[in-house]
Amino acid sequence: MRFAIIAAITAVPFAFPPQVAAQGPRVEITVPVALRGTPVTGRMYVFVTRHDDVEPRLQVRHESDCTPFFGVDVTQLVPGAPGVIDGTTLGYPVSSLEEIPAGDYYVQGLLNVYSEFHRADGHTLWLHDDQWEGQQFNKAPGNLVSAVRKVHLDPARADTIRLELTRVLPSIELPPDTKWVRHIKIQSKLLTAWWGRPIYLGATVLLPRGYDADSVRRYPTVYDQGHFNLNPPFGFSTDSSSETPGQRAARLARSAREPGFEFYRAWSAPNFPRMIAVTFQHPTPYFDDSYAVNSANNGPYGDALLQELIPYLEEHFRMIRQPWARVLTGGSTGGWEALALQVYHPDFFGGTWVLYSDPVDFRHYEIPDIYSDTNAFVHQVAEWMTAEVPAEQEVTGQPRISIRQESQFEAVLGSRARSGEQFAIWEATYGPVAPDGYPAELWDLRTGTIDRSVAEYFRAHDYDLRDYLERNWATLGPRLRGQIHVFTGDMDTFYLNLAVYRLEEFLTHARPAADAEFGYGRPMKPHGWQPWTNAELVRIMARHMERRRPRR
Repeated sequence: MRFAIIAAITAVPFAFPPQVAAQGPRVEITVPVALRGTPVTGRMYVFVTRHDDVEPRLQVRHESDCTPFFGVDVTQLVPGAPGVIDGTTLGYPVSSLEEIPAGDYYVQGLLNVYSEFHRADGHTLWLHDDQWEGQQFNKAPGNLVSAVRKVHLDPARADTIRLELTRVLPSIELPPDTKWVRHIKIQSKLLTAWWGRPIYLGATVLLPRGYDADSVRRYPTVYDQGHFNLNPPFGFSTDSSSETPGQRAARLARSAREPGFEFYRAWSAPNFPRMIAVTFQHPTPYFDDSYAVNSANNGPYGDALLQELIPYLEEHFRMIRQPWARVLTGGSTGGWEALALQVYHPDFFGGTWVLYSDPVDFRHYEIPDIYSDTNAFVHQVAEWMTAEVPAEQEVTGQPRISIRQESQFEAVLGSRARSGEQFAIWEATYGPVAPDGYPAELWDLRTGTIDRSVAEYFRAHDYDLRDYLERNWATLGPRLRGQIHVFTGDMDTFYLNLAVYRLEEFLTHARPAADAEFGYGRPMKPHGWQPWTNAELVRIMARHMERRRPRR
């Protein structure tokens, strides 16, 4: 059941709770000495829900499907001392505990534990040290949680609810290797030196039919990128569980992408192109993925991937070590990476298929133009009229949530770009280091005011990919001809098609000619759309590589 108040807040700007003494409910969360005998630094949360069919902490799925929760930093909290959440503590999607209607609820506490990093640039930071869960704060190994309690909340009463964290979340169970799939995890020397703690890179490798039987043959490689996961590329699965007719209809309405078992049947067939497919694992202390580039806040992830992980893979698997035999693809975050790796390293990779990419032109950073707009939350429609800027939409064009609300969501999840969410990782990847050592904010999460100096840093340091291509096309153009293929839905959920139109506009008229390919899902195709099955995509990439294979 939804909270009745949630619908109401979508129409008005959120406001941070006033910094005055709270009169309503108060939650005190303690860490007992039996669970942890030393002080702890991190982010403490309480989750409030009407049902407990799943633990309340797991009901925070994403910003448009979220039970109310509230978060506060704790620094060197000693065992037995409470972390306090009250009416002055910011929440989402309601701003304050005092906005929760009187009634019975289930509550749960959680502490996202931070570790101390002594970074090579001289900054000492407290961040969540990813344990191969992909920066999922409500599932991360080592985080502390309480039991679920049923309580009565009343905004008119100054009741104190006491929760004790009693359980440590367990380690992630890594999937086993199989005939088809191998898992790699190595410690990066470059990143470990940068962060002052062990940092790991990984890869999931999908092998072609007959790989073990022929110990001589070498294969081209496709790098399929996306958010952190330990699953094989392209959804490969030997699980033959069938879809229901309803599930199939819903899938085909979004995309031509097939179920994992159908891809397995194609991949394992005798006449299917033989290649190796790889996904990377490269979570950072800020996000589940580094965006595969060097940055002032994340450190040398781009160098680590190209100088450590790929050479390791090419040494331990029979990959062809030539540019024509390395191609890229990926969606969303992985789509941006697939384009960035190709344009930054045109002589290392031999082609890219970019799917529903994160913004490739920052004049459409989703919707805001970060170079000319002054506020990310509000669009000046006319002299006396403004409108809230949306962050997500339905395929009908109906806005789902606003950038103001998404910023509030991130502000509750973490301060100083420690939310583990989208706006924070873009700042950590593209932006400068603030004086306190954490990423500088592109816009104020309370007001939406854009910091133009941060925006200009993004552009000056080549993270605006369309701008980078345009400024360097005289040298890049001949090396990228026929290598760029970009596809997105015409009603992308996050408005990412808008930046793609800008990229297409430049590449269509670029000289020397780009021979780039663009495709748009119409009508009403959302984020996640692609025009072919994964098996068809692999065949397309195989033909591309075969055309470019050197002839002796």
